[in-house]
Amino acid sequence: MGEISSDNVHGLILAISSSIFIGSSFIIKKKGLMKAALSGTRAGSGGHSYLLQPMWWAGMVSMVLGEIANFAAYAFAPAILVTPLGALSIIVSAVLAHYFLDERLHIFGVVGCVLCLVGSTTIVLHAPHETQVSSVKQVWYFATEPGFMVYACTVLVLVGVLIYRYVPLYGQTHLIIYVGICSLMGSLTVMCVKAVGIAIKLSFTESNQFKYFQTWFFTLLLVVFCVMQLNYLNKALDTFNINVVSPVYYVLFTSLTILASIIMFKDWDDQSASQIATEICGFVTILCGTFLLHKTKDMGVPTATSPNSRNLELRHVTVCDSDRTST
Repeated sequence: MGEISSDNVHGLILAISSSIFIGSSFIIKKKGLMKAALSGTRAGSGGHSYLLQPMWWAGMVSMVLGEIANFAAYAFAPAILVTPLGALSIIVSAVLAHYFLDERLHIFGVVGCVLCLVGSTTIVLHAPHETQVSSVKQVWYFATEPGFMVYACTVLVLVGVLIYRYVPLYGQTHLIIYVGICSLMGSLTVMCVKAVGIAIKLSFTESNQFKYFQTWFFTLLLVVFCVMQLNYLNKALDTFNINVVSPVYYVLFTSLTILASIIMFKDWDDQSASQIATEICGFVTILCGTFLLHKTKDMGVPTATSPNSRNLELRHVTVCDSDRTST
């Protein structure tokens, strides 16, 4: 085994720091949302009183720092090293939620979480490397090719249907609605981040990329997509258990981002059949983990006795009373 390069060590440290900041941000923002709900309309019901909560803003600062560290990590280390470490944020948020939010995971929920991590890691480790991009115009060329245009339009249509059709009906009861919107938009956001990041890097090292309209267009899309993600992520955190939101969001976001990258940069052209099959197995593992998380998120929580069980108890008491009377 060769010695780890100094660049990889720097990337590793930045990636771990990113996971700590991002994992902590879920807890801090959740506490802010809980405080805001006491004095105003909940975010899950369309309220924005959380914007007045200092704790929520502290969570936002933590998330921004985490994203900056994550972005910087990619400048030092390859994606195959950095991306799987994003799963650490799930562990961080789960541990902190245990101590600060009194949220518990059932044992099968833990198994589901592990399956999600294993599946995501499998996909990331076998995902193809992205094509090296050297200019904003090159990203624009990739983004305007028919394959990625179809994907982008499909994502926007799905997001529109989810927002206007399914959010009013199932937003408060089905986690996949809010998280699905965040993840779908996130896959496009990463492509914009790539373009803006290249523009900033090249502007410092070579030539000014902000003289091209493509740079400003990607920047505008980045802002719009980030605002949408933030809005619906807040709704998800305010409505559902954080130990379920974190892994499901990570799984969907990572999977869709890899899919978007494959379509945009045509990386599957150089993939072998075994590599593609392994990635598909990773997706199946993720689906199994997500299913377990959904089915076990309320296990261990006392629930009210159902009407049918109460009727059975009343019948049993009545029969017993009648037997005593007859004797």
